[in-house]
Amino acid sequence: MPSSHNAESLRGCGGVAVQLLSDAFHLPALRTSVPEARRRVTTALRTWGVTEQLRDDAELVVSELFTNAVRHTDSERVSCELTLDGARLRVAVTDQGHSDSRPQAQPRSTDRECGRGLLLVGAVSEDWGVRPADTGRGRVVWADLAC
Repeated sequence: MPSSHNAESLRGCGGVAVQLLSDAFHLPALRTSVPEARRRVTTALRTWGVTEQLRDDAELVVSELFTNAVRHTDSERVSCELTLDGARLRVAVTDQGHSDSRPQAQPRSTDRECGRGLLLVGAVSEDWGVRPADTGRGRVVWADLAC
């Protein structure tokens, strides 16, 4: 069963109190989990009161990152974490894959159905990147979106 949590706290940011909101969930690494991931992200962001544009951008990002994790890794489950700190929204998708390759945008594939996802992620986010998962297996692909 997928789990979810919401945590709210106040933290200082340049002398101003900022509400920190986060949510995380885990879904089976199945193609059918991608729309569920989009729905969960949209629901959390609507609850947090973010703009429709930010919700749309976050939905695109999670859709692309979740799809990549399902299609290109041997994961049994994929995790997603959202963190909103007032200035930015971080979307982080963690897989359990064993691949040594890093996800890369494919600029020469703009006319193909596959290969454009990370170009889209880069277009709507301020920054994005990849790091090893804390478990030592798999990776975290993250994107920061301006609020």
